[in-house]
Amino acid sequence: MKTDTAHLAWNDRWATPHGRADWLTPEPDVASFAARLAARGALKVLDLGCGVGRHALAYARLGLNVTAVDMAEQGLSELHRASREEDLAIATQVAAMTELPFETGSFDHVLSFNVIYHGDPLIVRAAVAEIARVLKPGGSYQGTMLSKRNVKYGKGEEVAPNTFVEAAVDPDDSDKVHPHFYCNAAELVELFAQFELLSLIDQEHAKPDSWHWHMLAERR
Repeated sequence: MKTDTAHLAWNDRWATPHGRADWLTPEPDVASFAARLAARGALKVLDLGCGVGRHALAYARLGLNVTAVDMAEQGLSELHRASREEDLAIATQVAAMTELPFETGSFDHVLSFNVIYHGDPLIVRAAVAEIARVLKPGGSYQGTMLSKRNVKYGKGEEVAPNTFVEAAVDPDDSDKVHPHFYCNAAELVELFAQFELLSLIDQEHAKPDSWHWHMLAERR
């Protein structure tokens, strides 16, 4: 899920096998924690910004009760197709990360991988508040945020504090034409004040200097 009109660009990407190719395999740390969740029983899990559903499918294969949301309908269509092929039950809904259509305390776990930093500080704070709202007390959260060590920090137009928009030069990098919010560790801890951090690692992704915070946290 991306904010504003970003989901339109992702709809185009999810519509082709080439566009989906890099988004089909679950991230190792997500898969590892999913196994820990499954060991606790049939927990209710929300995949917020599910894309084409790589993590939602991984959760469902482990017997978890999965709900997946995104703003890009093409991604949800791909998830429907894949879940039908595997006979997996996954509830899906088009929803914005700042207005989740669920009751307070609905989920035991929320995942949001490479999603909630797409926006200015107000949007990011609203998304974090919604995650906290829909989680049960003691529920877990796993997600990523952009680190200020990331090579893209400071590039392009600063549209809000620590928020930059950079024109895409690669047709396959349409995500870059949308706002990206960056933070350091202290700012991240403040942003997630309603959570107890369990793990926080500044991790480089596939591209050089593509630093992202990987975090695990528990709702207070």
